[in-house]
Amino acid sequence: MSDMSLRAKRSNLKKEVYEANLALPENGLVVGTSGNVSAIDRSRNIVYIKPSGVSYKKLEKKDIVGVDLKGKIVEGSLNPSVDLPHHLYLYKHMPEIGSVIHTHSTYATAFAMIGSSISVYSTAHADIFGKEIPCTPYVDNQGDHIGKIILKHFQSDCPAILLGRHGVFIFEEAVDKAVKTAIMLEYVAKTTKKALELARILKQPLRPFSKKEVKKWYDRHHGGCYGQK
Repeated sequence: MSDMSLRAKRSNLKKEVYEANLALPENGLVVGTSGNVSAIDRSRNIVYIKPSGVSYKKLEKKDIVGVDLKGKIVEGSLNPSVDLPHHLYLYKHMPEIGSVIHTHSTYATAFAMIGSSISVYSTAHADIFGKEIPCTPYVDNQGDHIGKIILKHFQSDCPAILLGRHGVFIFEEAVDKAVKTAIMLEYVAKTTKKALELARILKQPLRPFSKKEVKKWYDRHHGGCYGQK
């Protein structure tokens, strides 16, 4: 690949990360300056991530920080997100992923605050996640505590996890897919909360789908039947 092609690829990934970070407040997934999106260029082992404490309204593409897998800044002049160590840990230990998102989105975080996973009650949940969305026990943010607890409790093929009493982590193969998953997670959490409330008010049972039924919907969505070829 030519130097020009490499620069274009690098610029495009940086642009994707910039636009993905803007998508967080646009979709009501963050408050203030919390939350961040990152992506990794595996060919160079460079991670692009939102700078720490910068307002989304003032964020520009040039502000996106590039770091190596040791956390050393190689592009940009601002400090990277304070959540960078957790992103780097996931990239090092999950070679199949290309993007990580961390948010404190309201409804998903509410489940995390009570330490509850989100069972599969809807076809929308089954389509995207294929199983219940797990919730880890609480850990602090020191060292690799967050990364290790995520690796211990994440479910294979489920691209999201709730971090006990903290928030949400998404890990996907690409930036655009990670954003869609983050949006869908908050939607699933919100509709689940509403359904549980209605079930209690109407005194009607709300039972999770069976694993067989979940698999049917998940396979349909991911097996080439959904979307355009």
